[in-house]
Amino acid sequence: FHTKSPLLATNTKALVKANAYARYFSAANGYSAHADINVGGKKFGSLTSFTFAQFGDLTQGSKRSSKYPDFGKRFWYQDRINATDTIIQNSNPNRQIGSGYDQLDVLQKIVFQPSKQFRHTLNVQYSTSSNIPRYDRLTESNGLQPKFAEWYYGPQNRFFSAYTFAINKKSRMFDDSKLILSYQNVQESRIDRRFNNNLQNNRLEALTILSLNVDFEKFIAKNEVRYGFEAYNNDVNSKAYQRDIVTDTRTVLDTRYPDGGSKMSGLAAYTTHMLELGKTKGKFVLSDGLRLSYIALRAKFLDKTFFPFPFSEIAQNNLNLSGNLGFVANLNKGWRFTVNASTGFRAPNVDDLTKVFESVPGSVIVPNPNLRAEYTYNGEIGVSKTIKEKISISAIGYYTRLRNVINVQKAKFEGADSILFDGQMSQVLSPTNSGRAYVYGVEFTIRGELSKNISIFGTFNYTYGRILTDTTEYPLDHIAPAFGRFGITCNLKKFKAELFSNYSGQKQLKDYNFIGEDNFVFATPDGMPAWYTLNLRFNYQFNKSIGLQVACENLLDQNYRVFASNISAPGRNFIMTLRFGL
Repeated sequence: FHTKSPLLATNTKALVKANAYARYFSAANGYSAHADINVGGKKFGSLTSFTFAQFGDLTQGSKRSSKYPDFGKRFWYQDRINATDTIIQNSNPNRQIGSGYDQLDVLQKIVFQPSKQFRHTLNVQYSTSSNIPRYDRLTESNGLQPKFAEWYYGPQNRFFSAYTFAINKKSRMFDDSKLILSYQNVQESRIDRRFNNNLQNNRLEALTILSLNVDFEKFIAKNEVRYGFEAYNNDVNSKAYQRDIVTDTRTVLDTRYPDGGSKMSGLAAYTTHMLELGKTKGKFVLSDGLRLSYIALRAKFLDKTFFPFPFSEIAQNNLNLSGNLGFVANLNKGWRFTVNASTGFRAPNVDDLTKVFESVPGSVIVPNPNLRAEYTYNGEIGVSKTIKEKISISAIGYYTRLRNVINVQKAKFEGADSILFDGQMSQVLSPTNSGRAYVYGVEFTIRGELSKNISIFGTFNYTYGRILTDTTEYPLDHIAPAFGRFGITCNLKKFKAELFSNYSGQKQLKDYNFIGEDNFVFATPDGMPAWYTLNLRFNYQFNKSIGLQVACENLLDQNYRVFASNISAPGRNFIMTLRFGL
C-alpha cells in the first residue's frame, strides 16, 4: 500500500493543497472525518493527515430466508449492573450490540529533494482505537446464559516510521535505486471474563519490527532488470495476568505466546528480469525471477506452570530458493495470452509454532516444535479479448499444489486428547504438516463502454481446495464460495451514478473444514447461505472544491453473512459523504 506523498512546488510560489471529508453511515449510526494538508516548496514538502471514525453497533438486514427466520438475530446482550452480570433483552434483535468501536489514524510525511536525482522521505504513522468487542465470543452461550460477560481487544496501538532514500541517477549498476529503513511497534491485548465470574483474563502482546529494503532497477536495451535484498527482525513479547474485578488483585496467567519472547528474522536477495522479444514493442514479453530466503525463529518457554511442555525452546532455520517464469503475448485483433509458473514457500511463523489459544469453542491449539515449512508449485494461464477497443473480456485459470501443508489436526497433550483450558474441557489440536493439498480456481472479468457515458463491469471467482489424506480428500479451510460483482456506471460531466450487485454462492457444510478456522459452528445446518445485494451510488461535483456522494448499500435490506464470519453484514445502509478540496 502506498499512502499519499507530499507534492513540491513547480515554481517559486509555495504549493498549498488541502482536502477534507465528512461521512455518515446509517447501518452503524457512525461517522468518519478526514483532513489533510500539503505544503510544498521547491525542495521541501510536508503532508499531514488525520482520520477519525466512530462505528456504532452494526444493524443487520431484516429480510431473511423463511427456512432460517432467526438467523443472526441478537435477542439478548450482557452488561454489568450493580456489580452483577446481567442478561438484557434486545429491543431490536437486528442491532448487533457489542460491535461498535472508534479509530484514529495520523500520518506525517516530509520530503527533502535537493535535486532531481536525490529524494529523502520521512514517513511517520500512528493509529489507535478504543476497545474493540469480540462480537462472535459475546454471542456464545451454553443455552441458559452467555458464555462470556466480556471479551474485547484492548486499544490497538501502532507506531510506524520509515526513512526512504531514492536515487534517480544512471550508473553502470542501476538507473534507479531506493533504500527503505523502517521501525514499527504494535501493541494489542485480549481481555475476557466468564459470565458470573469475577476473574478477568488479560493477555498483552507487544511486537517490534525492524526492516531494511534496498532495491535497484536497470534498463539494458530490451531488458528490464530489478534486484535487491531485505532484512527484517520481528520481536514478540507476551505477558498475561488474571485480575479479580471486585478486589482488584492480580495473579499469574498463561500467556498467548512464549513468555520468554519470540524472535523471527529473515534475510532475502532477489532478482527479476523482463525481456521484450521480437521487433514490435510489447508484443511478446518474457519474465523470470529468483528469490533466496533465509528465515530463523527462536522462542523460549520459561514458565511451565500451566503447560509443562517437554521442551523449553523452539528453534528453526529455513533456507529456500523460489522462482517464477512467465510469458505474455499481445496479438492482433485484441487478443492477449499469459502463462506463468512459480514456486513458493512459507516458513512457520510465531503464530503457527508457539501460540496457545482457543480456535473454536471447545478446542485448544498447542504448539508443535516439529512443524516444517510448506511449499507451493503454481501454474496460471489467462486469455483476454478486447472488442473494438471498448469491451474487454478476460479469463484466468490457476492451479496450486501444496506440500507439507500447515493444517490444524487432532493431537494429544501429555497423553490426553482433552485438557482444561480457561475453565472448559477442550479438545487438543495442534498445527501439523498434513502432507499434500491442492487449490484451483477461475476468474472471469468483463469491462466495457456501451456508449460515451455508460459502462459496465463484472467479475466471477470460483475456488476449490482439498487436503489429500491416505483415505480421502478433506476440505482445505479458508476457501471462499463462488463470489463476484456486476454493475453499470453512468458518467456525465459533473454527475456519476453507479448501480451494482455483490453476490456470493452457498458454502455447503460438506465443504467446511471442521478442525480448522472455517467456523462451522456459526453457520446454519446447511452451511452459509448464498446471498446478493443491490447497491446504488451517486456523486455530484459542484465545483473543483466541493463534491457530494450519496449511496444506499444493500437496497433490499438482505440479511447475509460473509463466509466464516459470526457477525452479519450491514443491512440497508445510507451513506453520505461531503468532500472539500483547496
